[in-house]
Amino acid sequence: MKKGVVKKVLFYGVTIFIVTVGLALALVYTYQDKIIELFVAEANKHIKTKVDVRQISLSLFNKFPQVAVTLDEVNVHEALPESEESLARAEKLYFTFSLWDILLGNYTVKQFYMERGEVYIKVLPNGKVNYEIIATDTTTPEDKDFSFDLESINLSEVTIHYIDQQLKQTYEVNAHQLAAALTISPELINIEAEGQATIETIKVGTGEYFKGKRVDLQSALSINRQAQTIALQPSIVKVEEAAYEVGGSIAYGGVTELDLQLDGKNTNIQSLLSLLPQSMTEEFRQYRSEGEIYFNGTVKGKASSKHTPSVNFSFGASNASFFHPDVQQRVDKIYLTGSFTNGKHQNATSSVLELKELKGVLNGRPFKGNLKYSNFNNPHIAFDVQGMLDVGYVLGLVKLEQVRSGSGLADVRIAFSGNLNEFKARPGNSTLHTTGDITLHNVSLSLRELPLPLSNLSGNFMFKRNDVGVSDFKGKLGESDFAVNGMFKNVMAWLLLENQRLLVEADFKSHYLNFDQLLSEEQNTPEKARTGDSYKLAISPNIAFDLSASIDRLRFRRFRGKNIIGEVKLRNQVVSTPNISFRAIGGDFAVRGNIDARNRNNIKVSTAAKLNSMSVDSLFYVFENFHQNFIEERHLRGLLTANIVSDVFFDSQLNPKTELLQAEIEATVRNGQLINFAPMQKMSAFVKRSELANMHFAELHNSFWIQQGTIFIPEMDIRSNLSAAPVVSVSGTHTFDQKMDYKIKLPLFSSRRPDKDARFGNVAEDPNAGNSNLFLTLKGSERDFKIAYDDERVRQKIKTDLKQEGQELRDLLRGKKPKEKQKEVELQEGEYFDFN
Repeated sequence: MKKGVVKKVLFYGVTIFIVTVGLALALVYTYQDKIIELFVAEANKHIKTKVDVRQISLSLFNKFPQVAVTLDEVNVHEALPESEESLARAEKLYFTFSLWDILLGNYTVKQFYMERGEVYIKVLPNGKVNYEIIATDTTTPEDKDFSFDLESINLSEVTIHYIDQQLKQTYEVNAHQLAAALTISPELINIEAEGQATIETIKVGTGEYFKGKRVDLQSALSINRQAQTIALQPSIVKVEEAAYEVGGSIAYGGVTELDLQLDGKNTNIQSLLSLLPQSMTEEFRQYRSEGEIYFNGTVKGKASSKHTPSVNFSFGASNASFFHPDVQQRVDKIYLTGSFTNGKHQNATSSVLELKELKGVLNGRPFKGNLKYSNFNNPHIAFDVQGMLDVGYVLGLVKLEQVRSGSGLADVRIAFSGNLNEFKARPGNSTLHTTGDITLHNVSLSLRELPLPLSNLSGNFMFKRNDVGVSDFKGKLGESDFAVNGMFKNVMAWLLLENQRLLVEADFKSHYLNFDQLLSEEQNTPEKARTGDSYKLAISPNIAFDLSASIDRLRFRRFRGKNIIGEVKLRNQVVSTPNISFRAIGGDFAVRGNIDARNRNNIKVSTAAKLNSMSVDSLFYVFENFHQNFIEERHLRGLLTANIVSDVFFDSQLNPKTELLQAEIEATVRNGQLINFAPMQKMSAFVKRSELANMHFAELHNSFWIQQGTIFIPEMDIRSNLSAAPVVSVSGTHTFDQKMDYKIKLPLFSSRRPDKDARFGNVAEDPNAGNSNLFLTLKGSERDFKIAYDDERVRQKIKTDLKQEGQELRDLLRGKKPKEKQKEVELQEGEYFDFN
């Protein structure tokens, strides 16, 4: 029996429901044209601006059980003359009323829905607004067939833009789901609102607040139409995990008058930072906090284009913690009191943010400090901090992008104050007041822009205004070590501002400098910026120095220097020195000159250098045989003394531009040897091979010029151990691409006859006939050169001899005794020598 009763109830219930829905559909279908017509007529009475709608329809199911007038793709134009811009756009608008209204023929809209849309509200500089689109009050007399009596407004994914050009304020809120219940009477409008939204931005002046904050809203307010006041009941606004209770009153009859109270509930560091300008808190917004943090404040006074209310907030922390969620480091046991006010003028200029008696514990080490930030339009900052800080722990907490890691301790006792804009305008005029000092204890740093590690850093830095006095600053950069004592001038400007120059005036000492590391591109350039070259020289235009340098040892490629002493200056990417001396390559070296790195790919090195008693073979080895293999370190011995004036050019990878090299060299080689030198072996027709294999000379002196890739060698006499040719004269040119053009004068003594007399003519006709000179040329490349008879010089010699003989004849006629003549070797013109 019971099952039968249930079945009957279900059957009749379903039947009644189907019949009811059918009747409702029939009513909607029957009256839809009439209802839509009445809706459009009534809407036109109330709305005085243009509205574009793609389609209007009547639906029972869109907002069931209510009947809905549905508007698709709506565009409401703003209420400004000749403007085609939108006040609102929406994919869907719904105006709902009950089925009972259809039966009675009296339609009253109770609810309004807006879905997936945007609203643009503007206040122009002249005070005009774009939202005055309602012609009359929405309440209508009872005898109207169609009326609006809204009891609730519902927004779904609607973005509201509010721009007040008078107050220079911008608000942008995305209402995800927001429902407002309305109770309307002739005197009062009561609103209860609840929902979720995201505050995309709130811009007031130059400050940006609450950017990207998700909020939950529970609010109740009462609008008194006659008194023109709004009473805001204690309402809860949740921001992130924090909640704020807002209450008070707003009078809008004339100039808006605010009297609001704000109390934080369950506040944290995020909620406090969200109340400050975005520019001030951007780098801290990922941080989190734990512990007791309180916040409260008031907003009182007039709000208009000419008036700003007084804003005063106080906040603090007691036994709180501050940390970044991605790292283990944190600041514990934080105590502070803070405040914010917009001051007596209620604007950014008189605004002040202050943190007092801040103290905490960082990795078991206590610290304390204070901060004051005043005048947000023209900021003045004052802070002081004191404590022994663990460098690695601090870097892990603040997560600096430029620093990978660090370690060691820094004893910080520093105070700072100054106006930032004034400092930017006049950085060199002592506009900042900085006092105190920082002492480093075994600090190490790994920087992203510098792969070489900084290690074992220690020393004291004493701050005075814009400068820092450096005492016993020691450390290592890679394998190189340094010790600095002196002044770092304009430090604060260099650190805080762009394009500011740091000037270092100091004594610099080092036990060892490894320029293979210091100039290595791999060791000094971030991986993404590397080009694959071995070396890279880049001098910052924002660094200058005057150094008195003393370096025990220095290394670069094959070069090894010792006891380097001198003065070094840097200005505008030009390094200069009036005097540097050192020991290298077995001798002494002194230089003055400069390195001009203003053009990174055309670095010019201009020097005047003096070399004393340097080993020639070591010199060739160190400079890698000057990038040629014609004459190498294995061919040479001796001690070189020289004066060199030169201009040498390099690209940024320190590759020499030999075609631009210019030099003037005055050189003397003592106790020299020329060993197994191929061109000398070609002289075996005149000199014993054993002597040519190891040619000794006591001293060689000459001046050389280098220009346009060519070495110019004036004629010089080489006095050697060669028995057949103790004096050999050489002159000519040698290009950097190893093209040679030498002229050789080889004296041949009659005491030794050549092995192949027939080829050289009558060389030794008479033992008493004197000496003969052989004129030769050496032309070609390193691997392909030839020695030949020098036709031109022989002709010139014959011409000179004829003149000399004429002079001797005249002298003989005058009774003077003739001098002995030298005879020249006679060769056939153009003949070459190619002896083994």
